[in-house]
Amino acid sequence: MAVGNYRKATVLTSEFLTPNLKRVVLTGPDLSNFPCGYESGYVKLLFTKQGRALREDEAFEQLTKKNIMMRTYTVRAFDKVKAALTIDFALHSAEKGVAPASDWAKSASVGDEIIVGGPGATKLADPDAAAYLFVGDMTALPAISCNLEYLPTTARGNVIIEVCSEADIHALKKPDNIDVTWVVNPTPGKNSQLLEAIKNSNGLSEKPFVWCACEFETMRIIRRYLKRERHFEKQDMYISSYWKYGCTEEQHKIEKRTDAELEG
Repeated sequence: MAVGNYRKATVLTSEFLTPNLKRVVLTGPDLSNFPCGYESGYVKLLFTKQGRALREDEAFEQLTKKNIMMRTYTVRAFDKVKAALTIDFALHSAEKGVAPASDWAKSASVGDEIIVGGPGATKLADPDAAAYLFVGDMTALPAISCNLEYLPTTARGNVIIEVCSEADIHALKKPDNIDVTWVVNPTPGKNSQLLEAIKNSNGLSEKPFVWCACEFETMRIIRRYLKRERHFEKQDMYISSYWKYGCTEEQHKIEKRTDAELEG
């Protein structure tokens, strides 16, 4: 296929890293020209509006019918030699409608086909910061992992990650002076304890660069605390919502755009 930034890919491997985190490695001739250096950036996975992975042989027809939707996922790794693109999926269920990417990843098997768009901009922390605080839920875990692997071995700071269960806690590759705190919340999008974990940690004591990504309302609460109570400036942090509870990605984008305009 390889039309513009859209490439046909097939599943090379598929494995559960934890009960709610699935790693899928994609490959194929079209990925031979996928650019390097986009770990922590994003790709778009294409589906029909019925929630089925889009196939190359039907792409034009479905596009003409406007029967396509996209879902955004982090580039966890890319091996140029093997033309292998790694994506880690935080698995979830939709209360209404479909959860196309999550459902696809749960059952993905070798040879399954999907169309990948991108890549988009990377989301890396300030490389010159004196200290770091990374905060996120499971949707941000791939990007946080990329950030930790890019940090110099001398980096210091804290990581706070919210997972769905104790079984989702796993070892992270990181500098020795980065401490990790795991917060278990079996109801993602509700009852988040991320802000309390931030307050209870020593993660803000050195005025670190803050990298935070999570659910929309949780993000707003954390951002308000950092700006109003801890007096962080925009340049001191990257903070974003990766999803919004009860909303599709399309609805979340609208909310996110409105929030950005109000925030200035």
